[in-house]
Amino acid sequence: MEVDITRINSYDDDRFSATVLIQHGAFLVDGKSPYEVEIIGANEAVVRGERPELYEQIIEEFRFYAEHITQFYDEKGALIQKFPDVHKFQINLEDIQPSQFYVDRDKKRAVASFTATEKDVIIPLLPYGERYISLDGHTRMSVAIDRGLKQICGFLVEEAEYIYPFVEEAVKRNILTPYDMEELPHDEYEIKWNKFCEEFFKKGAQ
Repeated sequence: MEVDITRINSYDDDRFSATVLIQHGAFLVDGKSPYEVEIIGANEAVVRGERPELYEQIIEEFRFYAEHITQFYDEKGALIQKFPDVHKFQINLEDIQPSQFYVDRDKKRAVASFTATEKDVIIPLLPYGERYISLDGHTRMSVAIDRGLKQICGFLVEEAEYIYPFVEEAVKRNILTPYDMEELPHDEYEIKWNKFCEEFFKKGAQ
């Protein structure tokens, strides 16, 4: 059964637990039914929601952003799905090319509550010459920098053609490592980043 699944990106929504919101594991089905994916270990998560027959679709959406989570259980501890383990490796922050230009100060404040060591920062990467492109996790990388970390953990993903124009724009703006990203207040971040994305996709549709 195909349904409309939307990931919730805010940190203030009383339909979901604060932990799940921080982990970006909150989803709405058809705009009204809440589902949660809560990370409980290095590669494990619990799925909650009223219709278990939709759990696999929720997991698919969640793993688009968190492929390193490979084992999913229901609230009673029964295994829903298990995927092959993902190889994770340490990488220097300076060897990562961001695909985003800004970070949200409010998001950083929320993410900092569960980001303490390099093992807490696991991001999807694409090879980029002798370096790597970060597809996600820019806020977590910025928090890692604030904590004085030099390395984080990453895992490789399959080709993602959509990301290269974002990388090209980042390079034009001289954003060559996570250290170059600009931190903005939430409202300003929403305006600048959303405006860029809207204009980018509008050009692509022409």
